[in-house]
Amino acid sequence: MKERIAILEGVRTPFCKGGGLFKDLEADDLGAFVVKELLARTSIPKEKIDQVVFGNVLQPPHATNIARVLAVKGGLPLHIPALTVNRNCASGMDAIITAAQKILLDEADIVIAGGTESMSNFPVLFRKKMRDFLQRLSKAKDWKQKLRAVFGFRPNFLVPEIPEIADPLCGLNMGQTAEILSRDFHITRKEQDAFALLSQNRASKAIQEGRFAYETIAVPVPPRYQSVQLQDDGPRANQTLEALAKLKPCFEYVTGSVTAGNSSPVTDGAAAALLMRESAAKALGITPIGYLTAYAAAALDPRRMGLGPVFAISKLLKNTGLKLSDFELIEINEAFAAQVLAVMKALNSKEFAQNELGRDAPIGEINPDILNVNGGAIALGHPLAASGTRLVVTLCKELARRKLNRGLAALCVGGGQGEAVVVEVS
Repeated sequence: MKERIAILEGVRTPFCKGGGLFKDLEADDLGAFVVKELLARTSIPKEKIDQVVFGNVLQPPHATNIARVLAVKGGLPLHIPALTVNRNCASGMDAIITAAQKILLDEADIVIAGGTESMSNFPVLFRKKMRDFLQRLSKAKDWKQKLRAVFGFRPNFLVPEIPEIADPLCGLNMGQTAEILSRDFHITRKEQDAFALLSQNRASKAIQEGRFAYETIAVPVPPRYQSVQLQDDGPRANQTLEALAKLKPCFEYVTGSVTAGNSSPVTDGAAAALLMRESAAKALGITPIGYLTAYAAAALDPRRMGLGPVFAISKLLKNTGLKLSDFELIEINEAFAAQVLAVMKALNSKEFAQNELGRDAPIGEINPDILNVNGGAIALGHPLAASGTRLVVTLCKELARRKLNRGLAALCVGGGQGEAVVVEVS
């Protein structure tokens, strides 16, 4: 990069279980909350914001180009343009990268970037027969045509099409792709449950010690708004291996090992960050929470989409000359325990490096002690588009808390992609 991009501040809502506390809040509502709080925490006048870039995956029908909707609802002036991006689970990270590119191209000086998702309010579609019926009814010009259209109605038209988080390229849902990785890399159910327990324990400890307090905002809870939610409601402080072992596989009922306990839950939430050039931040006398220094995206077989971080990290290291050992903290989104464990094994495999990455030697081994040190999505939740932004914000603040400097964040992406970024705090 020509110049580091300063991340002035970053915030997020609590991540709450789908169908729970935030079920009456739409994705644009959640996004508006983080935009308002981000502006309140910085000294930048809202009129100085040049653009807003937000990620969103489920694309609510009532708020197309949701970035524009949440920007205005969040209190930004009407003259500020906004753009929605969608790279599935990496959308929130891609929003930060897109914002950085706009700044480096001198298209903007100050940009708000983030991601928002209400998985409680996923769009439910009518079948095509119902859509055709409604179209015929709307086009009827007189009562005879309307009556003819009405008599053409059948009760089965009302059966909805429930969307599934599945890949149209390979026909598998994300859990099934995790099962493939568990078999390819010989990852046992016991290993997955142990990883899930570690995520729960670390997240619970982080909440108890207030580590997320500096990034998590208070959100009023509808419908009465008489209380506020201050922290994530997914982590289970009393989780045990015995309880995890009792859960049945979710995706392959007979031979599978991926369960609800070792997968990320359906979650609602939003996150946002304020970006500008490093030189501009210094001129204003602002100390950022971190700097974006490099990024990379890569693609792979959709059936093995969980390995996306391996391909993105490999590309990132080639582009920068960095080594895996140069990172003091690492965040890899925990879509599934099997997926993260497969990433760790692939990174340290000479055979994988030679056959899949075109490298002579493995990328390296990740020290578990520096990976997802405050827990990950298995405990905290994975509100699709918000996760990438959360990883960056959490990583920057934890690096600063530990007085460390360089970190790596990466995600797998449905459809067979991966994305990774490098951040520094000094």
